[in-house]
Amino acid sequence: MLTPPPSAAPFSPNAFSTDRFVLDCRGRSLDCRPGTANGHGAHVMGVLNATPDSFSDGGQFLAVEDAVSRAAEMLSEGATIIDVGGESTRPGAEPVSAAVEKDRVLPVVEAIVDRFPEAVLSVDTYKPTVAEAALDAGAHIVNDVTGLRHHPEMADVAAEANAPLVIMHSAGKPGDLTTPRDYADVTAEVRDALARSIETAEEAGVDSIIIDPGFGFGKSHTENLRLINEIDELLTLDRPLLMGVSRKSTIGATLGTPDDPTPTADRLFGSLGATAVGVMRGATLVRTHDVAATMDMLTVLATTLHAS
Repeated sequence: MLTPPPSAAPFSPNAFSTDRFVLDCRGRSLDCRPGTANGHGAHVMGVLNATPDSFSDGGQFLAVEDAVSRAAEMLSEGATIIDVGGESTRPGAEPVSAAVEKDRVLPVVEAIVDRFPEAVLSVDTYKPTVAEAALDAGAHIVNDVTGLRHHPEMADVAAEANAPLVIMHSAGKPGDLTTPRDYADVTAEVRDALARSIETAEEAGVDSIIIDPGFGFGKSHTENLRLINEIDELLTLDRPLLMGVSRKSTIGATLGTPDDPTPTADRLFGSLGATAVGVMRGATLVRTHDVAATMDMLTVLATTLHAS
C-alpha cells in the first residue's frame, strides 16, 4: 500500500540547487524545482507519437498536419513540452532504422517549430544521428530511453547543442526494454544506474540533466509502484525528475488484475492518481497522453497543498 508523503506541506524550492533544477533549454529557462515548477507543481510533457504502432496512440498522428493539430491542442491545454517520438517502445515493438525515424520525426518537428516557435520540443530517441538532426531542426531537449547505455555519444550531441538530456533507466536492448528484470532493491539499483548515466553525461559536458526512473521498463508492477512512492529518494541525485506512467500496464493491472488489466483507454483516472503521488514526492516533469486532465489534477493538487 502506498504511504502518504511525510508532510502535506509543499516542497521549498530553496532546498534544490538553481543551477541543476533550472534548466537551460537552448536559451529558454525551465524552472523544475519542486515547489515552483509551472505554478502547478510540475511541467507537463505531452506525448506525440509519429509512429504506426505505439501502444496508446499509434497511427493517429502519422500525417504531419494531424501531428501539428495534436501539438496545438496539447499546448492550448497547458503542455510546457511536446515530446515527439518516431519509434515505439511498447512490448514487442520492432526497432526501426535511423532513416525511418528521421522520416517520421523531422517533418513534425519542423512544422511545429514553424507554427509554434514558442513551444519547447523534446525528441524521444536513443539514436545520436536522429537527435542531432532533430536539434538542427529546432528541437530543444533529447529524451534517451536507454540512459546512454547503447550510445554514450548521445551525451556529446546534447552537449554540443546545449540541450538538456533526459536519461531514463532501462535494461536490455531496444525492442526488449520492457521485459521484467530481477532487482534486490529496485530503488537503490535504479538510483545507482542513473548516477552512472549522470556521470557519463557530465563528462561529455552536458549541463542540464533530467532523470527518469523508467516506470514500466523492465520492472514488475509492484516495483513500478514502489518507485513512484520513493521518488524522493531518487531526488538525492540532485536532478529534476521526469515521470511517465500515462496509461501504462501497471495502471491497468492495478485497476484490474495482471491477468485481466483494465483497457488502455480506461486508465486515465488511475494514471492521474499515480501522477499525484509522484508529484507530491517531488517529480516536476510529467509525461502524459492526457494533458488537459493532468493539468486539472495538478492545479487542484497545487492549490490544495498551498492552502492556508
